[in-house]
Amino acid sequence: MPSDRIERDILIAAAPDRVWPLVAEPGFWATDDETIEGTMAEEGQRLVVKHSQHGDFPLRVEKVDPPRYLAYRWVSAFPGEELREDNSTLVEFTLTPEGDGTRLRVVESGFAALPTSDENRRNVVKDHTDGWAQCLPALAARAG
Repeated sequence: MPSDRIERDILIAAAPDRVWPLVAEPGFWATDDETIEGTMAEEGQRLVVKHSQHGDFPLRVEKVDPPRYLAYRWVSAFPGEELREDNSTLVEFTLTPEGDGTRLRVVESGFAALPTSDENRRNVVKDHTDGWAQCLPALAARAG
C-alpha cells in the first residue's frame, strides 16, 4: 500500500515574517495563476486554484495561526471535483525560526483514504513528492 503522507522541510534564508505571506497565498503550490500573489489565507475560505496544464483544484483553508501554522485541504487527485473529506488531502505548513532563517515543514496526508486504485494512489503520491521537491526550493527563492 502506498504511503499515507509526504513530509518535507527546507531551511529558508529569510525570517518567518518574510516567509509567512508566501505560504499564506492559498494554493501557491498548485497554481500558475499569478492573481493569488499577495492574497492571504483566511480560515474557512473556499476557492478554486487554477493550473493551465493540470486543471482546477478546489481548496479550503482549514486553520491559520500566523506566523507559525497553516493548513489547507485540497482536491488534488480529482481536479474539478467538489471538495469532500474523502477525496482530498490535508497540507500543513509549519514555520519555525532557526537562526536568521525559517525552517519550513510541509506534511501532506490523507492519501490512503482517496477513493481510487492503489496504482493511481501511488502515482498521486509520487507526483506530489516530486512536486514538493520543486515547490519548496522555488518558495525559498521567492523569500530570499
